[in-house]
Amino acid sequence: MQTILGSGGAIGNELAKALKEYTSDIRLVSRNPQAIHDTDELVTADLTNADETLKAVEGSDVAYLAIGLPYSYKVWQEVWPKVMRNTIDACKAHNTKLVFIDNIYMYDPNHLADMTETTPINPGSKKGEVRKEILKMLMKEVDAGSLTALVARCADYYGPGIKATSMLTETVFSKIANNEKTNWLGPLNFKHSFTYVPDAGKGTAILGNTADAFNQVWHLPTAANPLTGQEWTDSIAQAMGKKAKTMVLTKFIASIMGVFMPVMKEIREMMYQYDREYVFNSEKFEDKFNFTPTSYDDGIAEIVAADYTEL
Repeated sequence: MQTILGSGGAIGNELAKALKEYTSDIRLVSRNPQAIHDTDELVTADLTNADETLKAVEGSDVAYLAIGLPYSYKVWQEVWPKVMRNTIDACKAHNTKLVFIDNIYMYDPNHLADMTETTPINPGSKKGEVRKEILKMLMKEVDAGSLTALVARCADYYGPGIKATSMLTETVFSKIANNEKTNWLGPLNFKHSFTYVPDAGKGTAILGNTADAFNQVWHLPTAANPLTGQEWTDSIAQAMGKKAKTMVLTKFIASIMGVFMPVMKEIREMMYQYDREYVFNSEKFEDKFNFTPTSYDDGIAEIVAADYTEL
């Protein structure tokens, strides 16, 4: 049995699809789980509840922590430590391997130009501090030999069918489709990597089913040579057969928008990721598994074909 804790999100759905290559015994766990395959086992659970988490993990060879929380520091600060603690304890109790799907928020802002698995951990945001603390919880158990686990880390992500949870979709794809100005979160001349979600799902499934991948950190497959903000905007507009008009958001503008849009208050502290080169390196994964990530041109084309065929 392989179990996805926090199923139903962008990466969780792609992971469920990819796991079918390795097992027909897939359990999907969330507050409202939805089947991907006819054979999926659905379990309703609140992962902040220790007993429910323990029951959800029972019988699992591998558990994947893929939960997505509202984009709020207060929510993250309160909920993430509970979820991580409950998941660790459940996996230890049932001798279950754990795969934690992570992001890059804990990395040092001064080392984003070539992010690898050894990039220094020194977060530049409150949300990054939360990610650092839950990572520390996990790795303490791994280092002590009490838990077999791995970290599967991705950059900002994009992909078909995830309009509500991808920053690139919300600020560029959807804006161009609706003939509105795009909202790039900083200067347009810096490169910015995005992980293609189907690749992330496949990569996570590969890692979870590779014995010697555990007890270390991996970057999920992400295309090299990322586009700049201007190139992202131009390429997406061209794929849609449209012209793009771009509004560059500054921290000052984000602060004003935050009065009317609470999410902008949350985004503001993360805008440092857009005012410098943001290049995510997944060579470790690519070399070991002979995996070629989806190119940015192909990723854009597939999203347009899947989500914007009415244009």
